[in-house]
Amino acid sequence: MPKAYVFTRDGGPETEALVDLDRPRPGPGQILIAVRAAGVNPVDWKLREGFRRPGDAPRVHPVVFGSEAAGVVEETGEDVTGFAVGDEVFGNTVTGGCAQYALLRADVTAHKPAEVSFTEAAALPVAAATAHDGLRQLDLPEGATVLITGAGGGVGSAAVQLARTAGLRVLGVASAGKKGFVESLGAVHVPSGPGWTERARAAAPDGVDAVFDLVGGDVLTEAAGLLTDRSKLITAGAAAQDVEKLGGHRLVRTRTRAVLDEVARLVVRGDLNPHVTRTFPLERADEALRAVEDGHSQGKIVIEVSG
Repeated sequence: MPKAYVFTRDGGPETEALVDLDRPRPGPGQILIAVRAAGVNPVDWKLREGFRRPGDAPRVHPVVFGSEAAGVVEETGEDVTGFAVGDEVFGNTVTGGCAQYALLRADVTAHKPAEVSFTEAAALPVAAATAHDGLRQLDLPEGATVLITGAGGGVGSAAVQLARTAGLRVLGVASAGKKGFVESLGAVHVPSGPGWTERARAAAPDGVDAVFDLVGGDVLTEAAGLLTDRSKLITAGAAAQDVEKLGGHRLVRTRTRAVLDEVARLVVRGDLNPHVTRTFPLERADEALRAVEDGHSQGKIVIEVSG
């Protein structure tokens, strides 16, 4: 039977297991793929701990990890057009991507360009697409200054690159250990930790025009104090009610095939590097989850599934 990496109940890492699961069958609007790679994101362990997205259906365990995947089309469901068996694709999952087979939503699935590897493609549907959506929401003019918290992670590193491509000046808040990485992306590094807002003010004496937050908590609150116009404060790291109290907004995800096509074109053009810094086989998915959960990873971590 096909293998999948799951959590068997809500809780900590002790709930995780590599198990045998039946191969899923695509329903209307769905595509079944043989997974070649799956991206790992902070939301994976948050869901395991019990986090629920608005509108989530009641949870039935075991739950397969992974919100994004790339692979080869095995079967299509009713009402699916534009995809055929054998196509190389990437997109957002219905069933988790950390498995040998996964279901994708056809409306949030795109054809993988030949120039983009499966590993790179698996890093795009969540991290790169979130960065794309956030910068579009901020709608800043060329030459504006944007501060990005969590700049060394998967979404943050993509956001820095896309902001620089758009002609923005970027302050990237990240740990001291990620200084070289953040600067290599084209940002001015601002070391995180106590006093970081004073360091940000020193780096941008004329002020910042927008904040793209990926951390939440006290960091979000402190970042809000750097802005005169709080409408230019967005977050993907905190709940809507938390950022709205500060005068800002929750990042609004578009989740369309057109966005996936666009970020893939940026990779082909050389304007976006997914920066997959570590890969793990499916049999070591636990190590991949720990690398993201401990908060010290930089760039993207991807699980590679053998064909």
